Amino acid sequence: MQRTIIFIFMTFFVLNTQAQKAIIPLYEDTIPGNKITGIKEKRDNSKSGSAVISNITEPELWWFPARTDTARPAIIICPGGGYRYEAYEHEGKQVAEWLSDMGYQAFVLKYRLPDENLFSEATYIPLADARQAIALVRKMAKSLGTNPKKVGIMGFSAGGHLAASASTLFNHEIPYAKTGDLVRPDFSILIYPVISMTDELTHKGSREALLGNNPSQKLIDLFSLEKQVSEETPPTFILHAADDRAVPADNTRTYAKALRQKNVNVKEIILPEGGHGFGFREESPAFEWTTHLAEWLHETGK
Repeated sequence: MQRTIIFIFMTFFVLNTQAQKAIIPLYEDTIPGNKITGIKEKRDNSKSGSAVISNITEPELWWFPARTDTARPAIIICPGGGYRYEAYEHEGKQVAEWLSDMGYQAFVLKYRLPDENLFSEATYIPLADARQAIALVRKMAKSLGTNPKKVGIMGFSAGGHLAASASTLFNHEIPYAKTGDLVRPDFSILIYPVISMTDELTHKGSREALLGNNPSQKLIDLFSLEKQVSEETPPTFILHAADDRAVPADNTRTYAKALRQKNVNVKEIILPEGGHGFGFREESPAFEWTTHLAEWLHETGK
């Protein structure tokens, strides 16, 4: 009932303003995996000068509607933050506004972070939320104005790891989530992503937050996504800056190579400079990523 009321409210304002943002709860009733409720979210600007959010126990989709009356492709955006917080402005809302201006139904995913104090089976909580988001956008396609056969997922840094996890592990059984075509994205967009959990390539902070201090080799292999690519992995746009000192660009190179070996369509771009975490910062020398992505979306009919 609550979601129905929210959608009636959203539909009214979207039809009348074509610019209204709306918040959609990811789960209707009980949120699976939560140990406790009533935790207050934390928001601040202390992480690299970016607006960030943490302590999330009520996951949501923030909808930035396309300015069109026809069904449009959807893109679900996963902000980064090392699986410890989410940079929801320059790796979330600003990107969504840009995509909605281009005619996409854009959604920022406020996903739960892998905190063992808050969640059971905490390692799998972000991926469960990502799968739920994909399934929800498909199920609510008519109300949201989305094309259920063109639902993509996008991620930055650790959010890129989450998006790549959704793109490779959709048939892998995990707690609290469905498997199969309903939760498989139709395409993925990965910007300076963490891909591997191996010692040679990983971002150690992301691995520690997601897998813990002493993960098993089985868990490391499962979430080293270059090892999980298959022929069913969706077409992928992947981009990195060569001078990224936080997440080595070899994460992108290794994943792109694995995609090509499985004959998956991939657009790989390594920019000469930009560092890490540039997101939608127009002053960055890597801001040209937006032009490359727009061209790829247009050329591939996404």
